[in-house]
Order: sequence, then structure tokens, then C-alpha cells
Amino acid sequence: MSTNSVTKFRLIQLACSMAFLLALSPLAFGQMTTTQTVQTTTTRNIQSIPNGAKLKFKGVVIAREGENFRIRDRNRTDYLVLITDRTSVKTHGGFLRSGKRYPVTDILRGLIVEVEGRGDSQGQLVAEKIRFDESDMRAAITSDTRVTPVEENQQRMAGQMDELYAVAAEARTEANAANERITALDDYDLQETVAVTFRVNSAVLSPEARQQLDEFAAKAATSKAYTIEVAGHTDSTGGEAKNFRLSRARADAVVQYLAVNHKIPLRRFVTPMGYGKTEAVADNSTVSGRAQNRRVEVKMLLNRGMTRQAATSTARP
Repeated sequence: MSTNSVTKFRLIQLACSMAFLLALSPLAFGQMTTTQTVQTTTTRNIQSIPNGAKLKFKGVVIAREGENFRIRDRNRTDYLVLITDRTSVKTHGGFLRSGKRYPVTDILRGLIVEVEGRGDSQGQLVAEKIRFDESDMRAAITSDTRVTPVEENQQRMAGQMDELYAVAAEARTEANAANERITALDDYDLQETVAVTFRVNSAVLSPEARQQLDEFAAKAATSKAYTIEVAGHTDSTGGEAKNFRLSRARADAVVQYLAVNHKIPLRRFVTPMGYGKTEAVADNSTVSGRAQNRRVEVKMLLNRGMTRQAATSTARP
């Protein structure tokens, strides 16, 4: 074979090889793009914060998981925020621009907050300061009284933050008296409940009530990822305004006893609520019925997602 023939043969061979590689390249790039897309979709969840890194952002509280709050910023990025007893919770402005101080139990879902803190070893943001407007707090309280419709809207709207603002605005004009909030949520399971009763016109815990709360606190001490709901009630005697004040005072007395005597952190409690005489469990026309209605109901709720995660970890070999 001549030199020219060999050269032509090699050129034809090289051209065929390049054509084959070009034909395969779309498949290779297409597979790579698909893989990258799947990885991006599956890893998009909660934004992790480097340990020790300082962060300040504004967002809306969308969920509560034990001692943690899930907060979504305006870019629809979620952060897991840990609130401790050292977290400063205040409103903006006020006298000498110091703001009004709030307990951590008053941080509700739907509240627009400004959070400042540092990341920990688990990728959470340990909150040092939380600030919000008084008007946003009133809107969040109103929204909390009708949490079931809010939950339904959250599911339909795929957690979009702009829809959460719309739900909060609608809640300002349509909310009625508060109903059960946490027990109606799919995210929580009722673990323990106790009802302590009171004397007429009294918010003082009796020895029997203290014993019941001691037993309740002992069970809470062995639990994790729990939240405590406290609801105060009265019988039908007396004026409506007085009964609402008395029922809230009874609920506060229970929270104080559990927090002081059993060292249960305040962040474990949902905001105590007084229902007055609106939710009777017995006949108010009888002495025994009125005695049953003068009560505070205490419920321990476990976060379903956290308990499932613990069960899965225990089951692994």
C-alpha cells in the first residue's frame, strides 16, 4: 500500500471516530444534567449554617419542632432556629427604643421575625436576638385561633411565603374564639393529659392539683421533642370578662408551678390560653358539674416527625 493510501485511510478512520464520539455526547451530557437536577431537588431542604458563623435574617415562622423553630426567609430558604433561655425576644421600638419584652412561648406560627445568632455544630442557628413588630404579633395571635384552615392553605400552597402572608391578613378579619390548636395538627401526637380543678373564684393550686402536676412532670422528664399546651376554664357563674381573666390566671398558675418546681423550660409551653366558660365539660346547673368545669387541662404533645426519626435510628443495626 502506498504512503498516500495509508494517509487517506487514517484520515477516514479519525473522522469516523470523531463522528461516533459526537453522537454519544448528547446522551452523556443529558445523563449528567438529569443527575445534577435530581441531586439539587433532593438536597434542597433546610439551609445549614457553619459552626460559629454569625447570621441575621428576616422571615416568617412556619413550624415548631420541640425547642426548634423553622423560619423561612424572603428567598424561600428555610432555617432551623434554636431558642434558648438566653434568647432575647422583643418588639421593635418602644420607650427609648428598647422594645417590649416577650417570653419565648409567645412566638407563634405566622409571626414575621428578625433573627440574629450563630450557627452550632448541627447546622442550626442558635438565636441571640429575635425582634418583631407589635402589629405582626397581633396578626399571628389572630391567625393562631384558626390554625386548621391555615394548615389546609399551607398544604395547598406548597409552603410559599407570600401565601402565608395572605392567610395571616385574612385571619385578622375572620377569626373567632380560640379552639384547640396543636391537638388538631397532623404533626403532633397526644402523649399525656391531665385536668386539675380549682375552688370557686380561685386560681390557687390545691394539694391534689399539685400532686397531679408532679406526676405529669415526671412523665415529661423522660420524654423528648415535646410541647405542653395549657388551657384554663371556669364554670358559668360570674361575668364573661371576669371568667376570661380567671381562666387565664389558672392556666398561668399551672405553667408557673411546672416551670419553677420542675424546671420545665418556658420554651416547652405553648402560649397559655384562658377560655372562660366557653368550653364546659359538665352540666353547669349542678354543683358537681360546675366543679368539673373549674379546671385547667394540661396536654403533652410529641412531634410526630421527631419521634419517627428516633424510632428509625433505634431500629438500625
